[in-house]
Amino acid sequence: MKLFGTDGVRGLAGEFLDAITVMKLATAAGVYFRKHSTTKRILVGKDTRRSGYMIENALVSGLTSIGYDVIQIGPMPTPAIAYLTESMRCDAGIMISASHNSYEDNGIKFFDNHGDKLDSACEAEIEKIFFDEQRLISEQVTGKKIGASKRIDDVIGRYIVSIKSSFPKDLSLHGLRIVLDCANGAGYKVAPTILDELGADVITINNEPNGFNINENCGALHPAQVGKIVKEYRADIGIALDGDADRLVVIDENGDVIDGDKLLGALCVFLNNEGTLKGKACVATVMSNKALEDYLKSNGLNLIRTDVGDKHVLQEMKKNSINFGGEQSGHIIFSDVAKTGDGLASALQVLALILRTGKKASEALNPFELYPQLLTNLKVTEKIPLDKIEGLEDILKPIREKGIRDLIRYSGTENKIRLLLEGKNKKDVENSMDVLVKFIKKAL
Repeated sequence: MKLFGTDGVRGLAGEFLDAITVMKLATAAGVYFRKHSTTKRILVGKDTRRSGYMIENALVSGLTSIGYDVIQIGPMPTPAIAYLTESMRCDAGIMISASHNSYEDNGIKFFDNHGDKLDSACEAEIEKIFFDEQRLISEQVTGKKIGASKRIDDVIGRYIVSIKSSFPKDLSLHGLRIVLDCANGAGYKVAPTILDELGADVITINNEPNGFNINENCGALHPAQVGKIVKEYRADIGIALDGDADRLVVIDENGDVIDGDKLLGALCVFLNNEGTLKGKACVATVMSNKALEDYLKSNGLNLIRTDVGDKHVLQEMKKNSINFGGEQSGHIIFSDVAKTGDGLASALQVLALILRTGKKASEALNPFELYPQLLTNLKVTEKIPLDKIEGLEDILKPIREKGIRDLIRYSGTENKIRLLLEGKNKKDVENSMDVLVKFIKKAL
């Protein structure tokens, strides 16, 4: 597809995502959602980027031009949009955010009336409408049929109550000192409020967005600052969110970052011990370390893998009636609580784990050792289908016979091929990568 990527539409604001493009996209999306409309209302939220003003107004223009009423709620986390879309009985929800990207970029994510991200087939249909100029013109309405918009500022309380209710009622955060990094993003209001109301001693940083400092040397992509402050203030744990607060990175009491796969493993076993895990399994992506799979297996649990992207994880969870999954990057989904990855909901489950076990974060969240893993990115002039690369299987066969897991895929946004090898013996992994890199360079 020309517009949609792995997570909605994303690009340089004012160039790829200019006002005219956004208006057309909003019109196309509105035409698509209108087919199943029940309320003629669409919810729109955003993160803290300056370009959000331009994109929000363009979205409102496009949606109202075909008869939709728009509810604007301002800066809120992506998972809040998913929750509120269903809670407020809207036909759809739209989040304006480029997640962990720097402020120059922005993006648009769509949710259906149940608060679920659209699948590829729905996105393809919206894109088809987008490129049909005559249809966009013919769908315009006039007179009393033109929609209206209004801004509501008090919905933040609904989301806060929803997330707080996911924390066990017999537990309290009193006595816990937490360093919270809001990444100058969409969680800058709700995150400190939730932790404070549950009784924690919260040290909040990067909660003063100015439109340009979102994700800038802070948040989930840059957790080193949190680590230093955790040690300085002798905090029990550090929590780092990304720009739209759907991603979580945890830092232990020593200032060390907890690996995402270890976090998934610890949480999955914890849920199982609590009797709340459904399906006796966790859903993760092909990027997750095999040590996670082996750890879960040793606890009588399964790991189901999907393509990269939290929407693929969620689809697989629904397919198999599983209520827990995520990506090693920090998108963690508790589907009984949230419709998508939710950094705050995930953080509360991590805190519940620590309180229940009575262990420090460094002990409770490091349940196994990762297997050595190497990732190499190579530039290519042409993305030849992998099954058409002569000799690739012959190269991979002896590598796999050594017990090494391989993952080879092209980048979705760049002319690059990504090579991942993983195994228990580091030297075998390194030697195998040398062989594979030489082959790929020659073949491509």
